Amino acid sequence: MLEAPASSARCGIDTVEIARIERLLRETPPEDLLKLFSADELRESGDGPGRAASLAARFAAKEACLKLFPRETALNIVTAADFAVARDAYGAPHVTCSPAAEAVLNRHRVKSIALSLSHDRTSASAVALADPARIEVPLAGKIIFHLLPIRRRVVLENLRRVFGETAPEDEIRRIAQAHYAHLWRLVGEFIAFSWLSPAERAARARVENPDTIIAAHARGKGVIVVTGHFGNFEVSTAAAIASFPQAQGKFYFVRRPFKPRWLDAVIVRRFRRAGFGVLPKSGSLDAILERLAAGDIVVFPFDQHAGPKDGVRVEFFDHSAGTFRSVALIAQASGATVLPGASWRGPDGKHVLRFEEPLELVERDDVGEEIRANTRLFNAALERMILRHPEQWWWVHRRWKEWPAKKSGTARRS
Repeated sequence: MLEAPASSARCGIDTVEIARIERLLRETPPEDLLKLFSADELRESGDGPGRAASLAARFAAKEACLKLFPRETALNIVTAADFAVARDAYGAPHVTCSPAAEAVLNRHRVKSIALSLSHDRTSASAVALADPARIEVPLAGKIIFHLLPIRRRVVLENLRRVFGETAPEDEIRRIAQAHYAHLWRLVGEFIAFSWLSPAERAARARVENPDTIIAAHARGKGVIVVTGHFGNFEVSTAAAIASFPQAQGKFYFVRRPFKPRWLDAVIVRRFRRAGFGVLPKSGSLDAILERLAAGDIVVFPFDQHAGPKDGVRVEFFDHSAGTFRSVALIAQASGATVLPGASWRGPDGKHVLRFEEPLELVERDDVGEEIRANTRLFNAALERMILRHPEQWWWVHRRWKEWPAKKSGTARRS
């Protein structure tokens, strides 16, 4: 495999004629300008004679940012509107990104984009320089990676499938090592969790964007939280329950039993003690629909492999993957709000649970295509959440397993 170029080698440069932006301002309705510039950019550029030059410099910066990611630009994954230029308290320009652009930066292991803007009387120019992300690896991760490499081949294959064309090989191996450190901490946290009081558990976590799920729950049609094996879900969900007293007794977790049975019993007991109901992943469709009809919140881990019986093959990080169709079916049948949620462990050791904005479900005339399109929509949401903290996702799972070939044969005559 060819090694991807280091992110530090990325540099984009662009120049825009100010007269071009002057024509744009004269001929474009204000609502259409928002397709190119953010509301803040239009406001900060003012209304005076320097407005066109200011916006020209910003547009050059957007184009320079796009040149950092030629593949994603060509595929229309990101456009100029996905990048905006803001200024800090000292007037220095910096880039703000849409969720789509943020995902592209994270996949290319780019921490941020540095900008330099300039203009004269006729043109404006911008230089965009990618600042590479480099993950810090705890000593435990390095030791386990080399001495106790549980599924190391699977972990590296999965990481290369996602980052092989966008990040250098040494960064991929660092992510793998950081992942093993994360698993090691999970074991310690699982053991220590039993000895913590409810107040201590709540103090170890916080919830981001809680208004999103509160508003969705208030609609009364039920909420589906699409999530995956992120961070330490046990600690972060305990904090979530404590943060939503109005939803006590209304959270349900859809899960597949673990092995061995004693471990599964411990986990189920902890979920119920925290205030979570538990629904089996198999054979509980009626119970799930009943809970949603009652306005409850049902949490679906959605990042595991699904076979032909339960799944549909859709893209996951640009590769076809068997994915459960059940969430799309249930959302279609119930009218429940679907929103993504993820958890991670922060640098301070505290756990964060974040709820994202609700997803706008796709409608199609063909039911099968509608299920496929919405399943892909859910996978895309998972991708964005995984890329924020890649070391804390479950890379040991064989997510991209092939489906068995269909058996062929002639029909037997009676």
